[in-house]
Amino acid sequence: MNVECVTEADEALAVAVARLVPQLSPKREPAGLAELADLVAAPGTNLIVARDGGDVLGMLTLIVYRVPTGIRAWIHDVVVDETARGRGVGEALAREALALAEEAGAISVELTTRQEREAANRLYRRLGFEQRETNVYVWRG
Repeated sequence: MNVECVTEADEALAVAVARLVPQLSPKREPAGLAELADLVAAPGTNLIVARDGGDVLGMLTLIVYRVPTGIRAWIHDVVVDETARGRGVGEALAREALALAEEAGAISVELTTRQEREAANRLYRRLGFEQRETNVYVWRG
């Protein structure tokens, strides 16, 4: 398995994303090739994929940004293909994201996951993430 930051979006990546996104969020439309190209080109945005040969086994997005209190990072849209779960793909993706965040000088990395994703919750705790006591709000304009 190879874990890498995507530097250029192509049709094979768009096909993989179209396969993975419904496994993460069935109600969301996956990004197409143009949106993926924008994502990969965006400053502070890192699309990280795990591949076995040419097959994309999983992905996540790491966003690194500056606020008045320092450099922070957020992990979004972590998904491992259902056929590859239990093989360390999620851990490899998360470790790569944490290494990139640390290299960028991030003082914290945050993420969210649903309670029913038991394996993901165990993984994040094992990697050193702490559950925060906070209210999370969302605005959907």
